[in-house]
Amino acid sequence: MDQNNQFDKFERSQIMAIAHKFSAKRQVADIQPFGSGNINDTYLVSLQESSAKSFILQRINTKVFREPKLVMQNMQTYANHVRDRIKNSPLDRRWDVPQVLQTDQGQDYWQTESGEFWRSLSFIADSQSFDVMESIEQVREVGYALGTFHHLTSDLAPERLADTLEGFHITPCYFRQYEEVLATGNFNRSPEVDYCLQFVRDRKGLAYILEDAKATGKLPLRTMHGDPKVNNILFDRQTKLSVSVIDLDTVKSGLVHYDIGDCLRSGCNPAGEETNQWEDVQFDTELCQGILQGYLSMAQSFLTEHDYAYIYDAVRVITFELGLRFLTDYLAGNIYFHVKHPEHNLLRSLVQFRLVKSIESQQSVINKIIKDIR
Repeated sequence: MDQNNQFDKFERSQIMAIAHKFSAKRQVADIQPFGSGNINDTYLVSLQESSAKSFILQRINTKVFREPKLVMQNMQTYANHVRDRIKNSPLDRRWDVPQVLQTDQGQDYWQTESGEFWRSLSFIADSQSFDVMESIEQVREVGYALGTFHHLTSDLAPERLADTLEGFHITPCYFRQYEEVLATGNFNRSPEVDYCLQFVRDRKGLAYILEDAKATGKLPLRTMHGDPKVNNILFDRQTKLSVSVIDLDTVKSGLVHYDIGDCLRSGCNPAGEETNQWEDVQFDTELCQGILQGYLSMAQSFLTEHDYAYIYDAVRVITFELGLRFLTDYLAGNIYFHVKHPEHNLLRSLVQFRLVKSIESQQSVINKIIKDIR
């Protein structure tokens, strides 16, 4: 179901019944599709009592998250840890963590007879998200939010989190998938395809930089968010400051450098991932500076010398990784990412590879930004 469309009366009554299981016996007044996510179906539930708080209801996409109970386990572990951390060492500003709500039977999920997996989260009031950043102040707040997420989980033991998405953001895994598809030779050649194939050949070593640093003990496992894009940051409607990081399904142990790199990759490309003018794509170092200023204002509490040394590589690696994933899917016949036309994933890969080149051409500038902020 497309959550952006209104649902019919029968489906609405079914969802209302599920919402009631999380409503603590209070009457549900209304339920509406919520947000712009394209994996889970998300709804905002309103209650009839004027003093009662609205809450979020989600149907988890179990084709993506095959072990939803482990996803919930990670969310509870994360939320409890951060709650205790803030209680013991309060921040100097508002910071909210989505809380997992229980059913009337004391469970943190509800599973229907047909196997649908539902969960409920507290709604963070007086907040909003943005699909694009509108000012340098907002850019810094995005960095601050990710830095706060990492700061508050920097002492959360990685072994307490289950691996809910094996291979997720481990670049060599994606490179192996690419090589397997490439070996079939079952794809059409074009100048654009040949350009991408050569681009990957020239940068094969990129796939292993972060994982090699992990293997040699330079980069430790910590708690990673997994998808720190701008619209997963909530901003206070009055103060305009960031107040929460949401979409916690991909929280697991990993390298925070994948998060840092992905935040910079997505935040410093003003043209966006979906532009048709891939040759004009540029990595904006002013935006990079803003994000890192916000990020390091919190993350300096735990970052090591090795962590700083790999920030530039993190941006390059994760951008290469996404380009590689788009290219692999294109060569395989567009079986993973949703596409609007047959060449869509090829165009997406060209955008990311052009961004890699722009990052590489500004290596000294990016490293100077990191050094100056420290």
